Amino acid sequence: MIVFLTSIIYKIFNPTNKEALRKIIHIGIGPLIPLAIFLNLDQASALYFTGIVSILTFINYKFKLFPTIEDVDRKSYGTLFYCLSLFILIYLFWNKDPTSLIAGFLIMTFGDGFAGLIGKNFKSKSWFFLNQKKSLFGTMTMFIASLIVVCSLCYFQKYSFNISFFTIAFISTLLEQFSIFGIDNFIVPISAALCFNLFITGL
Repeated sequence: MIVFLTSIIYKIFNPTNKEALRKIIHIGIGPLIPLAIFLNLDQASALYFTGIVSILTFINYKFKLFPTIEDVDRKSYGTLFYCLSLFILIYLFWNKDPTSLIAGFLIMTFGDGFAGLIGKNFKSKSWFFLNQKKSLFGTMTMFIASLIVVCSLCYFQKYSFNISFFTIAFISTLLEQFSIFGIDNFIVPISAALCFNLFITGL
């Protein structure tokens, strides 16, 4: 609720910056999954809640009941992919390997979210990939944020520092380039979680 109220207030004062508004919601939801795991929410409840949100998101996409969420200047299914990827991550890793779930989700929310904000608001060298504009600062932000997420989780879980940290951040950054129709909101968290599971936890 706080996230959506913040986004509404932001829109009142910055009605033209639609992408930033969307990224505020994108980033703000990130901490909810670690919090839910910390509070020992069971997998079934998490799947049920995420499934309902996914359905509501689809309905909103079709009928624009809450246009703030989908108010962007390009055609994107990013919000739908965002919910779908979370549903899959919860199904795969909630009980088996929650750290990999958190890694994948936070890399998407923080890495991709801050990359969008920095890339849009600070000028730097840019290029087009699959008709999507990408920037040097945005891409660097994605890599750094992904690396911070991985290092932080491994520090708290007492995993030794190794080259795999950079590998996961690099793969996530590379896949974030594939942002046509918002598909990066699906491939980045799924791939990041799978890589974290493969290279770090081994569960």
